[in-house]
This record gives sequence, structure tokens and C-alpha cells, in this order.
Amino acid sequence: MNDRYRVVGQCVVMLAVCAVLAILATGRAKDIQPARGLASDASAAVADAGRSLPAGDENPAGSTAAAKPDKSTTPTDTRQAEMRDARKSGTASNAAQQLASVEARPSDPYWKEGDSAARHMLQSPPVSIERANTDWNLGPNHYSRLPEYPKANAGERTPFDIWRYQGRGGSSFGDPTLGMPWEEWMERNVRLKTQLMEDVRRYMDGRFNFSGERIEGQYMAGGKPIMKGPVARLAGNVKSWEALASMTPEEIRQRDIFPYKPLAHPLATTAHMVFPEFWIKAHPEHERMDMDMDIPDDYLPEFPPPLFLTTHKEIGDVTNGQEVTIGNYYEMFNGLITAEQMEGLKELLRPTASTWFNHTTHRVTVEPSAGVGCFSCHVNGHTNAAFELAPDSRPNQARLRVDTPTIRGNFNVMQLSSKRSIRGLDHFAEVEEYFDGDPGSLGQPIGLANRQRSLTNRMGDFMAIVDYAPAPKLSPLMTLYPTLATEQELRGERIFHGKAQCAKCHYGPAFTDEYMHDLQVERFYVGRPEGPIKTFALRGIKDTPPYMHDGRCPTLHDVVEFFNVILELKLTHDEKEDLVAYLLCL
Repeated sequence: MNDRYRVVGQCVVMLAVCAVLAILATGRAKDIQPARGLASDASAAVADAGRSLPAGDENPAGSTAAAKPDKSTTPTDTRQAEMRDARKSGTASNAAQQLASVEARPSDPYWKEGDSAARHMLQSPPVSIERANTDWNLGPNHYSRLPEYPKANAGERTPFDIWRYQGRGGSSFGDPTLGMPWEEWMERNVRLKTQLMEDVRRYMDGRFNFSGERIEGQYMAGGKPIMKGPVARLAGNVKSWEALASMTPEEIRQRDIFPYKPLAHPLATTAHMVFPEFWIKAHPEHERMDMDMDIPDDYLPEFPPPLFLTTHKEIGDVTNGQEVTIGNYYEMFNGLITAEQMEGLKELLRPTASTWFNHTTHRVTVEPSAGVGCFSCHVNGHTNAAFELAPDSRPNQARLRVDTPTIRGNFNVMQLSSKRSIRGLDHFAEVEEYFDGDPGSLGQPIGLANRQRSLTNRMGDFMAIVDYAPAPKLSPLMTLYPTLATEQELRGERIFHGKAQCAKCHYGPAFTDEYMHDLQVERFYVGRPEGPIKTFALRGIKDTPPYMHDGRCPTLHDVVEFFNVILELKLTHDEKEDLVAYLLCL
């Protein structure tokens, strides 16, 4: 019985709704007119608000003429007068302005004459408020006080101090065309490369003294000597690093003597990956026709680097001194890793067409190529220090140079890379597919890797077992064994946790807090602020020069000098030497 009553009740409700709709349909045109009239009135009022009124029409708000229009005045005229008065007194309602904005819109396909509900299909205008004119405490680094980027097309020179400029690009999307025939593109790049690299070397020699001096008795995991620093050059009128560190940020910026300004991509308009000389000798297909690496091989990681697995620590270097390639990986790893990890390793090695390394004429190599693989930069799960531009900004000139981070120990690091905050190993694999971040237009002629999530997960499975190089002086608690460490190294450990305050950000098994920090380095120079960078993992740091996200610190000594200045630590010369000795133990 209850069900029968419920059905009857539902039918009654439906009939009532249909009746109401029918009534509304017959009176729809009549009902809509006042609303449209009001919108027209508001539109006219807003238009009138920006124009000065004739003297005879200017009635003060609240006057008799404004409050009591004559009988011949229509409601529309009254409403317009009210809005003019409100506008003059600064009290025009947001509702009236928004309504006028809706009416002022061009014709919309969803609008039907007499349809009052149609206006709800339109996008409301944005809320806008007036702010006090401020530079957000950026001072000389505010965009309004920086010059705009020089106009340049792909392949054209830009200043090496591009970080001093600011501006907006023409588009967020890449252009798959060269703007000229391939033959002209190739001839121009080959012809200009010699002069470009002469200028690059002159610029780098002005910033760094790559003397080739080594730290006695210190080697990378595979045996390559470690370079001694600092190699950054002090300004001629600064007597010592200690003298520089005693100055205020304002004084250093005013005198323009900060030695660790950002390091830019030498050809920002084209950008993309630049490989070191030792890699080009082994893989000539990656030699660019427009530029070369700007840092000497001595100050880069060893090649090929050892590869250590968390699952087979008893082996040590699984590669036995070989570079892992698509041609030898199976024999090298068969029987040591799982089928999923093997599939992931194969994908890490597989060459894929990228923005400028591919089979089309949109390339920076003389000959077409199959592209690059993840291990083209992360060789043997480590790094060869190839650099690129971070894919998180536009235009190209605004993108910061980023070095290749190591994959070693990524099982302990959940936010990877330096400027790009990569959230995990599978995300790492996905990001590395497109490099310059232009999968839309460029992907059509070049083709995308378009790896499925199952494959990127398997790539992450392999990366998750790539281990750090051994650190025999470190205990399980990440402290030095007193019986194995030297007095200098132990002093450095105390400075690391004490006066230098390194452990505020660098702690745990990877010596990183996993956060991005804004070091506010722009306090020391005039240019665009760089924003936050990732806290680098210090475990195995001796194997990963150059340092910082863009390689501006070629040695560990430079890293210590950099932080001593920007954090105003006031470390002595001996304390800095002790700190470097400790870092070499990690």
C-alpha cells in the first residue's frame, strides 16, 4: 500500500512540474524583457561612467534633482543617473558592472532572444582590485627595472648574462619549423659555431681559472682525480675570499663583484642538451653543429662511471668498467635483476627522438639520428654532466640551465633533480621523455616516446636499485667512524653540524631534507630572481661535479665559498678546508 501511495505522489509532482514549465514557456518573452533592459541600462551606465558629463547633467549625489526625477523620466533614465552618480562618488556596485560586462559581450552561441537562463551559461568577469604600486621588496631585481630580452630567433646569439633580462615569450608552445631551408640552417650554424665557442671560452676564462690543479690523494669512485678549487675568480679589487665574505650583500651587489652569478646556456634560443667532449668522442652522433660543452672534462664526472646495485652489493661495480648500452645490457644484467627491471633498463637505454636530436630537419646535428636515451645523460645510472634548460618556464631565455643529476641513491630521494621538483621515479622517467616540454606541435613531425605508465614504472623499478658508491668512513648513522677518519675530517664534521649549519637542510641517509629552498641569491647581483632550488643530496657528492643546478660551482671548494658568502657564515680558511675534507668522505 505504501508503495502505491508513493508512486501516485510522484506522478502528481511530475504533472505539477510539467504544468509550471508550460506556463513559463508561454510567458517567457514577457518575463525576460526587464532583465535585458536592466542589462542594457547597466551597459550604458558603465560606458557613460568613463565620459565626462555635460555641465547641465552634473547633479551632486543626494541632490533633489538626483533623488526626484521628473515624471517624464523613464526607469531606465533613473537607473542610468543613479549609476553615474555612484560612479562619480566611487560607489558603483560590482553587480551592476558585472551585468553590464555580460551585456557588452559579443554574441554568444548559447544566447537565445528571450532566454533569461542563457546568461548563466556565460563566464562571469574576473574580480579585480587595485593594489598599491609595489616592487614586492625586489628592488633592482624587479622586472620593471630590468631590460627586456633581446629579440632573437632559434639559433641566434643571446647575451651570456641572460639572467639580467626579463620578459614574456611569444608563445608557450614550440614551433616545429626552422624558418629557413635546412641547408641554410646547417650552413649558418656550422659557420657561426667557431666564433661562438671562442666567445664562450673567453667568457668562461673571465669567470673561472681552470688550472687543472688536483686535490692530492682524492679520487672519484672509479679512480678519476678530484679537482682542487676554488676556481671562480675574485674581482681584481677583492684581496681574498675571506674579504669578500666580510662584505654585506648590498655592497657586493652595488660593486657587482659576486663571483657565483648564474651560468647560462651559451645558446639559449636553441637550447637543448649539450654533451661533454668525452661523450662526443664515444658518441659522435650527439655532436652539435652549433656549440660544444663549456666546462673542461677534468671538472666533470668520470666516464664510464661504476654502477652499484642495492641488491648486489657483493659485486661492487656491476659493469666492470664498461658503458652500459642497448647492445650489452642483457648479457651484463641477465641473472642479476628481475624481468621488470630488465625491461625498465632497456627503456632507459633506448634512443628516442627529442626536440633537436631526431630524424627530421628540426635538429642540431649534421646527420639525422635516432635521438637520445635517458642513459645518454644519466650514463650507467649516474651522470655525464650534460646540461639542458629547465622545462618549467617560457620563453627559452627565462629557462634556467640545469645539469644532469645522478640516479644513484634515488630510492632515498622522493623529489628529484634540481630546479624541476620531480615527485618520484616514474615521474622522472615521464619527464625525461620530452626534455624541452614541447610534446604538442613538435611531437607531430618528430614523434613522441609516449611510453605507457607500465613502462615508466619499470624504468623506475630499475632506478630504484641504483646504489651510491661505497663510503667506507661513514657509519650506518651517517657519522664518521672516529677510528677511520682523519682529524681534519672529524673537524669538518663538527663544522658541518655546527658553525656552517649545513645539517639544517642536509641530513638523513641521503643528506637532504627533500625540500626546495629559495636561497635569495639575487641579493648579491642585479638580475632575475631564480626562485627555489632542490636541496642536493650530499651522499656521494665527490663524484658529481660541477655543482649547483647550473654548474656555476665547478669544485667542492667553490660550493663552500658560495654558501659561506650567501649565508654569511664567516668561516675561516682552515674551517673551509676542513669542511671540504669532510664532504669528500660522504
